[in-house]
Amino acid sequence: MADATKSVLSLSAADIMSHHVVMVPREMSMQGAARMLARSDVTGAPVVDANGRCIGVLSATDFMRWVEKDRTGAKLRVEGDCMCSAWQLPEGVMGEPSCCVEDCMTKDPVLVAPGTKLGELARLMIDAHIHRVIVVERTTQRPIGIVSSTDILAALARAEAAAEVAPEEDALTPAAR
Repeated sequence: MADATKSVLSLSAADIMSHHVVMVPREMSMQGAARMLARSDVTGAPVVDANGRCIGVLSATDFMRWVEKDRTGAKLRVEGDCMCSAWQLPEGVMGEPSCCVEDCMTKDPVLVAPGTKLGELARLMIDAHIHRVIVVERTTQRPIGIVSSTDILAALARAEAAAEVAPEEDALTPAAR
């Protein structure tokens, strides 16, 4: 985690990124990927090729698109009316998944270097309408971290908390220190 006294604008991706990166293989089924992300308690992850190079991102938005596509293209094997969405059905109720992660992922992911500053991270997310960027090792393009919009908000909250504490310290007289 970043030093709370460090200026928020000087923070970089390396300062605020999550180091534990769940990576989804490109050939994994969508249902398998959904289980993997749910077990890891994340809503998106980089998709990697056989060499570990980031080739895409799989997010909750991609799952919604997949479910909608699957709902219109496949018949559910359920008796009677169903009061739930396809993604809420227990495994085996729907036909087998018809596509793998590579078919549904967002291609051309936003990749950044560890030294990318916080302001640039925020601009990239806003411009691309995304909630996470993948921090990669420059030469191999292998993921080494993820910066989410929540990470940026947390850095801002820590900076504000540090700023609130600092004036109290400044108020102490030299004799009281």
